[in-house]
Amino acid sequence: MKIVLKIFAAIMLLVFIAVQFYQPARNADKGQVYKTDFIKTHKTMPVEVKTLLQTSCYDCHSNNTNYQWYDYIQPARSLVDKHIKDAKEDLNFNEWATYSVRKQERLINSIKKQIETKKMPMSSYTLMHKDAKLNDRQIKLITDWLEKQE
Repeated sequence: MKIVLKIFAAIMLLVFIAVQFYQPARNADKGQVYKTDFIKTHKTMPVEVKTLLQTSCYDCHSNNTNYQWYDYIQPARSLVDKHIKDAKEDLNFNEWATYSVRKQERLINSIKKQIETKKMPMSSYTLMHKDAKLNDRQIKLITDWLEKQE
């Protein structure tokens, strides 16, 4: 029985190591500056709101993710990439100015609602990114500013 367990453990270790070689393309823009970015198109945005959005939203909702060391370990890497892909389908801050006015209005309302109800940033994200978690004062600051944009 011990030999079967050792063989099984060895096989599992080899599978784990082999899976590490699968690394999807990174969500990185290589320093590209987007003229269509949400922050660039809202020039009156307070610095604190800008910083909060970049810290709490941009890793998933932009074309540039700041990966941590653990984001390169499979299967977490695939999970992170799926979250980013799904997030960018809903909203990509780098492409804000390419959205129609109607879509922008809908997204502003959605962002506000998601932040107010604390659905965003996701708890699975803030678990590992403590600085991304928004407190009540920060939520109010962002949502008050968003309300003025409607």
